[in-house]
Amino acid sequence: MDMTGQHPRTTETTPIQVVNMGCRLNTAESETMAKNAQDLGLENTVIINTCAVTHEAVRQSRQAIRKARRHNPTARILVTGCAVETDAAAFGKMPEIDQVIGNAQKLNPESLLPATETQAQVQDIMAVREMAEHLAVSTEARTRAFVEIQNGCDHRCTFCIIPYGRGNSRSAPVGDVVGTIKRLVDEGVFEVVLTGVDLTSWGQHLPGEPRLGDLLQRILRSVPNLQRLRLSSLDAIEVDPLLFEIITTEARVAPHLHLSLQAGDTLTLKRMKRRHSRDEAVDLCQRLKAARPDIAFGADLIAGFPTETEAMFQNTLNLVQDCGLSYVHVFPYSPRPGTPAARMPQVPRPEIKDRAKRLREVATKALHRHLDHKIGQVETVVMETETRARAGDFTDLRCAKPLAVGSRQRLRITGHDGQVAHTETQP
Repeated sequence: MDMTGQHPRTTETTPIQVVNMGCRLNTAESETMAKNAQDLGLENTVIINTCAVTHEAVRQSRQAIRKARRHNPTARILVTGCAVETDAAAFGKMPEIDQVIGNAQKLNPESLLPATETQAQVQDIMAVREMAEHLAVSTEARTRAFVEIQNGCDHRCTFCIIPYGRGNSRSAPVGDVVGTIKRLVDEGVFEVVLTGVDLTSWGQHLPGEPRLGDLLQRILRSVPNLQRLRLSSLDAIEVDPLLFEIITTEARVAPHLHLSLQAGDTLTLKRMKRRHSRDEAVDLCQRLKAARPDIAFGADLIAGFPTETEAMFQNTLNLVQDCGLSYVHVFPYSPRPGTPAARMPQVPRPEIKDRAKRLREVATKALHRHLDHKIGQVETVVMETETRARAGDFTDLRCAKPLAVGSRQRLRITGHDGQVAHTETQP
């Protein structure tokens, strides 16, 4: 799972306010809940969609709830998300909350109505076998849309609490996905990002057991006006030959992958109960790069996993270079109660913080190298704001001269500040 985006994101949809914590999937679900609330005519309502990926994410979720109550003393506050799902009793006791809603119920519009019997509406997430009737969708700057095609996870990585918040893997039917994307493209969306908890498991529980590559083929064939299709976080071991071929040969598939790598040491990966080795991760990136030289890679990496020695950590540091990563999201290991890793011998917290700092320094240099390589290149993009766009390889582009939102532009990269590429327009 892509574990990025733990910082709160607030959306004002008068008279509905949505505070989103966590991943892109949460973002899509939050926007869907906001629309449902609007359609129901709810007023003076705050919806907080929590995250449980780390201890810090849970802390920030609680902090967001308290802040919401301070700023909205008369509002009805609804709280949902993975932190609620994994500890409904604790959140149900928070005096700031009027209603708790489980992940299985939150996309059902009726779940947003005032509860008649109990504050908590949290069902057994492990009993859920199908996706919500309507796919969660979020839009960004009117040109990019995130579409939920999968939810839940059948794997049990030793550090991860998310399966207990999301349930087992389930997939959206092909027709629902294609229909949603057609509608978005008709509304002017330039890029669609497919999201999920375990994206590469899409289809395994559908009739005929199609694979993610089959879905991509169907989307590209059925929605010819879609300009760019992007994949969110992928499990490296699940990139099969068909998916590999599509990623490397289809020009409309963005040359950018975010890989769920987590570590660069094989023994650490085994203790994490990951299904790939270090060599397999490096080999995949090298083969993808050889087949499609313009592709860029991002990854999640954890610093200070239990039992990690300095030598093991060094393998993770080296993985950034060996895989040619450009975008690295660093997570200091955080023990999640109830997971096997929480019972393993722990690395001292000061050492975890130090390793995370060193890994971030390596990540900063990797992004700097990527941006150095981009200088002089021309990218054809659609403006997401008057001054911002994203290249296909996810490079963040800024233009000093305001341009029309939604307009197609050719931007030449002239330099960067270490985080963002600076550009000028080209004829």
